Amino acid sequence: MIVTNKAPRVSGVAVLGNGQIEENFDLYSNIGPKGAVVFFYPKDFTFVCPSEIIAFDNRFKDFAERGISVIGVSGDNEYCHFAWRETEPKAGGIGRVQFPLVADVKRDWARAFDVLFDNAVALRGSFLIDADGTVRHAVINDLPLGRNIDEMVRMVDTMLFTNEHGEVCPAGWHKGDKGMKATTEGVADYLSDNASKL
Repeated sequence: MIVTNKAPRVSGVAVLGNGQIEENFDLYSNIGPKGAVVFFYPKDFTFVCPSEIIAFDNRFKDFAERGISVIGVSGDNEYCHFAWRETEPKAGGIGRVQFPLVADVKRDWARAFDVLFDNAVALRGSFLIDADGTVRHAVINDLPLGRNIDEMVRMVDTMLFTNEHGEVCPAGWHKGDKGMKATTEGVADYLSDNASKL
């Protein structure tokens, strides 16, 4: 179980958001001031993957404004990542996305995060890491199931809210909603006002 534990200490080659190749891209050195989202995908130049990566890129500003870095990882090498970034979406590419793509050729990252499938490709794992390296949220999808990036933004907001206010976030909580005090009275008060909305 990775949630509540520190993220693995991993590093490798990555293509950065500016297109440069970094030979020693270290996870902990690239966690943003408030945390990071690390997401795994099976392969470049495939079908579901570009839709997810472009969706992350479309919300890159949302993550950045919250102090959260975004890091993508697959088993393709850095040259494949670079070529995919240089290919327009209408031609099956992802365009010049703003976040790093790690070249996990030896599958070290996938093994460390326990998303390696059939010793070959990474499942669609998404991990929310707090500023201190603690994994606060994880979800792993099977290969054909695309993930919801808006839900990851929501989870970032819940983490930041609980970190700041010390309250808990009930089901369906969104930024701007009230939290819940983690007491019997707090739960009772919240449910009396909101049970029909859940």
